[in-house]
Amino acid sequence: MTEAREVENLLYRYAEAIDAGDFSAVGELFRHGRICAAPDSPDQGPVTVAEGADAVAELYRSLVILYDDGTPRTQHVVTNAIVDVDEARGSATSRSSFTVFQATDDLPLQPIVLGSYQDTFHRLGGTWWFATRTMVLGPTGDVSRHLRG
Repeated sequence: MTEAREVENLLYRYAEAIDAGDFSAVGELFRHGRICAAPDSPDQGPVTVAEGADAVAELYRSLVILYDDGTPRTQHVVTNAIVDVDEARGSATSRSSFTVFQATDDLPLQPIVLGSYQDTFHRLGGTWWFATRTMVLGPTGDVSRHLRG
């Protein structure tokens, strides 16, 4: 498997873990990384929201609504992934788009949020990890059955 494919697979593992309601697995992807919010102005860097496996897992547990089947009843679709790897430095960047679909007993299947991910990665001990994930939200629909508060 190429280095670029290993990095790209992290994008999909993240989506798969969220849709399974497995927030410990989401956190593990960020054992050596952090979730960030987009900065308020372009001259600022990303703002850390949670760092490390435990903090990231707890962030998702506090935000995402799970249903009787243990899932958020969502499907995160990640597309348009562009991955650039610097093998010599053991670092990589990617940007991708996402669409989150949701259907519940009282919500017909629909897209609830669109956006993009701006990610950085590092290779530690031969394994690729998220270093940062910055989420940039686009159009948002009804997230009342997906997110708390």
